[in-house]
Amino acid sequence: MLRRTLMGVLAAAAIALPAGAQDSYVVGVTGALTGPPAGTNAPPIEGLRLYVDRLNAAGGINGKKIQLTVLDDQGEPSKAAANAKRLLTQDNVSLLILSSLSSTFAPVIGETKRANVPLMLMGAVCPKEVYPPAEALQFCTTAYAGGYDSRATLAFIKETAKEPVRIGFVAMAIPLSRGEIDYAEGQSKTEGMTPVDKEVIPPPTADYTPFATKLKDANPNWIFSWAPWVTQVKTFEALRRLGWQADYITWPTSRPRPNWRASRTASSTSSAPTPCSRTTCRSTRKSWNKPRRAMCGIRPSR
Repeated sequence: MLRRTLMGVLAAAAIALPAGAQDSYVVGVTGALTGPPAGTNAPPIEGLRLYVDRLNAAGGINGKKIQLTVLDDQGEPSKAAANAKRLLTQDNVSLLILSSLSSTFAPVIGETKRANVPLMLMGAVCPKEVYPPAEALQFCTTAYAGGYDSRATLAFIKETAKEPVRIGFVAMAIPLSRGEIDYAEGQSKTEGMTPVDKEVIPPPTADYTPFATKLKDANPNWIFSWAPWVTQVKTFEALRRLGWQADYITWPTSRPRPNWRASRTASSTSSAPTPCSRTTCRSTRKSWNKPRRAMCGIRPSR
């Protein structure tokens, strides 16, 4: 799958860039290799290194090896922009890959547009630029889909809820998470739901209790979170400590942490980008068919 993606993007690069006599494809990467976002964004880059090594050992793509240049941006927009400019103007990359926080997207997209070089995003949510009508030379490899995720989740809530929906929202204070939750809040009204609270939580938050308290006091019977895993889980845990017992639904936007197994039986989190509710995954799971049980990360009974 990744080989086909790389071939397609490099083919676009060959069209976009002047022909050259290089013996290899030069691919640049800027990503959060260190700093707080590294736990989510660094592993895809390491996987890419391993894949490129394997690909080169097999002869490369179209007879050309791939030369990979990786720079650390620590999830900071200014560093990501500087990395992109260097890779595009000094290393003359045929393709730029970004694996970092959504706050780095706009400056990097801007640099690649000016240079007319393809950009492939991985390890994070896909921005609107890659959806129809997609902008030229903008690609994405992840399963998280802004806009589409909220619509699917709200449809699930509407189908599942047995009483009028009073819904709360949780985002991390980063552009894509907040933008998606703002969209979900507006979309929920068109589905006949009543938004009662929205909490946008800063990334370095040490105590989630104040945010959870505001949510609980608004008395939602559903809460939807579309944010990095740490925000989703820690908000839910704070709500649970406060005694809130309604439905909490998430769409995982980064890899599950070790506390996934401890939380999943009482929360709505799932191990794949598919929503499922706390009630259905806990209370009625025995009566569910195999596809729905699999959707909620529940193994068949032995």
